[in-house]
Amino acid sequence: MPVEALASAAGTATMEITISKFELLRELTATQGVVERKTTIPILSNYLFEAAGDRLSLTATDLDLSLRTSCGAKVKKEGSCTIPARKLHDYVKLLPDADITLKLLENHWVSIRCGRSNTKMVGMAKSNFPALPVFPTAGVVNIPSKVLRSLIAKTSFAIANEESRYTLNGALMVLKPESITMVATDGHRLAHIERAGEKFDGISGEMKTLVPKKAMDELKSLLDSTETDAIEFAKDESTLYFRIGPRLLTSRQLTGQFPNFEAVLPKETPKSITIPASELSSAIQRVAQFADERSRAVRIRLEKGELKLSASSTETGESEDSIETNYDGESLTIGFNAQYILDFLKASGSGDVKLELKDAQSAGQLRPADSEDYKYRYIVMPMRI
Repeated sequence: MPVEALASAAGTATMEITISKFELLRELTATQGVVERKTTIPILSNYLFEAAGDRLSLTATDLDLSLRTSCGAKVKKEGSCTIPARKLHDYVKLLPDADITLKLLENHWVSIRCGRSNTKMVGMAKSNFPALPVFPTAGVVNIPSKVLRSLIAKTSFAIANEESRYTLNGALMVLKPESITMVATDGHRLAHIERAGEKFDGISGEMKTLVPKKAMDELKSLLDSTETDAIEFAKDESTLYFRIGPRLLTSRQLTGQFPNFEAVLPKETPKSITIPASELSSAIQRVAQFADERSRAVRIRLEKGELKLSASSTETGESEDSIETNYDGESLTIGFNAQYILDFLKASGSGDVKLELKDAQSAGQLRPADSEDYKYRYIVMPMRI
């Protein structure tokens, strides 16, 4: 029975179920990221529990994002209730590994029994819980879980955190009949990854979607813990829907215009070197210890046969490191934010990376040297040093 059907089946103000601690805790943990921590609307700190048939459905929402999930349960009396989410999660974690019986009492109190433990928690009226959007019946696209997980991991770190730059607070996902692309930027750097050779039925032309950062983070943790090969994606005017096995994540869409990222992608980068990602990462980490704390600027100097890295600040001192390369062109000095480079190196994994430069004033480009399946590139604006 889908999660949506459970909602309508559970209308009465009674509920009594027995559920394994392991299953309940797994779903409570999955929904923790969505529960509103600091809210002026008390009901958003609660879960909505709905029991029908042989399933318990759990819902958490912060109005922008909601997650509905379900697990098997022995349902003695069908019904629904709301329970404080953090307190329940923290309490269930401490219970012995045995079955838990949940029962709705008067005035929205809920009894929780497990082994010799007996607790009553204060819930709230189910009628206060916001109504949630229902998964569309048309326009559903299947996206391979592995592909989406990889796209998110390689772009989400570049999403802007500033509230003022609203359209940059998410990543752009572009679906075409035979490819999927994801782009994220905060105005100082841009991560762009494309996967060709996939087949997306029902897509004609291109389908562009802005996915908010919080939804990306939540999707990543749901994808990390699923066995499902593909997820179902759909959207309507205001909401994005991602169905990952028995779990349904919905998110309010970001509106507005994502920047014209194609204009930022470098057309020519005549100076190029290939170096092991681990060597570059280690050298930058060492040198960055002595970078200015605010700018995090590291100087990169390309010379014949080597790449020199250096940083200095009046408070901490100075440091220099170098990596042997096969570079044979003119020398060039450019500055970058160390953290931006490290973010990319961590996301790209081991292996060699290409550093491609034009001049000291133009953006640099980094990409894995040998990625056949994914076209991955990372653009970083230079800094004055």
